[in-house]
Amino acid sequence: MIASVRSATLLGIDGQVVSVEVHVSNGLPAYNVVGLPDAAGRESRERVRAALLSTGLEFPMRRITVNLAPATVRKTGSGLELAIALALLVADGKLPDVVLDGTGVIGELGLDGRVRPAVGVLALVDALAKHGVERVVIPDANAIEGLLVPRVEVLVARNLGELHECLKGEAPWPEPSSVTHEESPVDDEPLDLADVRGLPNARHALVTAAAGGHHLLIAGPPGAGKTMLARRLPTILPPLETDEALEVTRIHSATGLAPARGLITQRPFRAPHHTASSAAIVGGGSPRPRPGEITLANRGVLFLDEIAEFHPSVLEALRQPLEERVVRISRAAIALTFPADFTLIACCNPCPCGRDVTNCRCTDLQRTRYKRRLSAPLLDRFDLRVPVSAPGAHAPPGEPSVAVAERVAVAVARQRARYRDWPWRRNGNVPGGALQALVTLAPDVEAGWRDACERDQCTGRGAARVRRVARTLADIDDRSDVTEDDIACALELRQDLFE
Repeated sequence: MIASVRSATLLGIDGQVVSVEVHVSNGLPAYNVVGLPDAAGRESRERVRAALLSTGLEFPMRRITVNLAPATVRKTGSGLELAIALALLVADGKLPDVVLDGTGVIGELGLDGRVRPAVGVLALVDALAKHGVERVVIPDANAIEGLLVPRVEVLVARNLGELHECLKGEAPWPEPSSVTHEESPVDDEPLDLADVRGLPNARHALVTAAAGGHHLLIAGPPGAGKTMLARRLPTILPPLETDEALEVTRIHSATGLAPARGLITQRPFRAPHHTASSAAIVGGGSPRPRPGEITLANRGVLFLDEIAEFHPSVLEALRQPLEERVVRISRAAIALTFPADFTLIACCNPCPCGRDVTNCRCTDLQRTRYKRRLSAPLLDRFDLRVPVSAPGAHAPPGEPSVAVAERVAVAVARQRARYRDWPWRRNGNVPGGALQALVTLAPDVEAGWRDACERDQCTGRGAARVRRVARTLADIDDRSDVTEDDIACALELRQDLFE
């Protein structure tokens, strides 16, 4: 007999619907899985067999063939095991053949029959819902993720024996567990911008970056407060909008980082170490390409502390995502596109020794080599480049995060209204071809912008970024028109840090 159950597997950060087909026939006992399964899929036989026997169900000692369709798509992970077990029960006559019509099944099996959580349930359930599945059976531990998809009924399973009784109508479906055993993270270091003393220009640049989604590079000696300032950026960022929150949660779910408490509402802040590889930062890997840090920072912030210590190949790989805000991973057997709409915040020292110009002990060769670690094309992609020096011992504290966040919220609201009919949300996202239409300037301001950019020898990309920053400065002040002072301030916030 043949049985078919719908399930799904991950393809990058998206779900791919899979038909799990099981054929049981007479012959020598055998168990074969076809349809490009990975090692976990090929090893499903022993887990499915042990789970059935542990829950008092029979594993048929017959010839079993499991086909995972479509056969041209590689199946990854162990989330198909529950669907295989149920299809096997249907094919062996232990379940009615119509009991799983219109139902998707996701889950991993333990040897004792427990249904264990799967990775990427949010994306998997969403894919099944888009293909007309009316209800899905998922592990109880993934219930919060599954319930985020509104178009499908979510049923939970704790163990295979209980699920068998529910499908036969001999027991009621259990309610999704609302209790999580994950402890709330302890905020052992409350962050606030008021903790940072001095650094007025850097603070201004940080607010501008938060309001307009502009990339920021801060250069200064060790101990000046660069890292301290950058790590307080999340305290002034606006919360995620509903569609952004679903997108961010979906990405984290696909990488196994989804929180047990449901929807992610705070913008992500990722700070990888400088020893991270290119695949870890940008994405990739084998056999299944995975999202990198820039995708995990989507709709949030990627913080690269000591950016000059990162490998040059890693930094150069950031250039295209910084422009296009997506990552395209191409391999011989697969091509994937990951979102990468993040704000890059980076810090570095002015030279290898980190001292100011008067006390620098580096040779000219050392300074030249250090400067070459950050290529001109990469530096040109930073909207804001600000030097800082160590503040004095009596420098006053700045504004608290609450007050700054209010100004950022005003600027974000203006941008949301301006771009409501366009695919962009922040000034930093507007492409160069749309600047003339969306970031309009008065004729005298337009002429001043062109003259100022020519004097500063800005590239075409740099001039466009100055225009975007000027628009953000006006939004922070809640003004409709960009002035010549905004242009001058935008140029002041975009200095050559390695002259």
